Amino acid sequence: MITGFGLVCLNVLDLDEARRFYVDVLGFEVGIDREMDGFRWLTVHAPGRPDMPMMLVVPQPPVVEEPIAGQLRSLIARGYLGIGALSTDDCWATYTQLKAKGVEFTEEPEERFYGIDAAFRDPFGNHWRLTQPKTLDQIRATE
Repeated sequence: MITGFGLVCLNVLDLDEARRFYVDVLGFEVGIDREMDGFRWLTVHAPGRPDMPMMLVVPQPPVVEEPIAGQLRSLIARGYLGIGALSTDDCWATYTQLKAKGVEFTEEPEERFYGIDAAFRDPFGNHWRLTQPKTLDQIRATE
């Protein structure tokens, strides 16, 4: 039986820049940052949530062979490989804090059927949603 996600991978173009953005700007914590067999393992997670790690990976050999690695890097830079949504208790407050830190938002917070939602990009072009989700009961009550 599947009990949840063990690891989510996000393709980035530079691990040091990704670490600065996800840790210093977004407030994630570092789980693992070490090199092993010529490969750098770098995971981050939301504060207090080491059980939900995200691994930051640069698509390049030996993980991904060329020319596929180059195609992936191009798609990342164009914002085509968005991974999903990050949750927050207060979308407007988080939006204001992150915008002040220089995060590039492509959509301001807006009320939607599932909660309040905004959109931003990381320094590489990855598209993210920032969502203050409603509970399932709240969503069903509006149907």
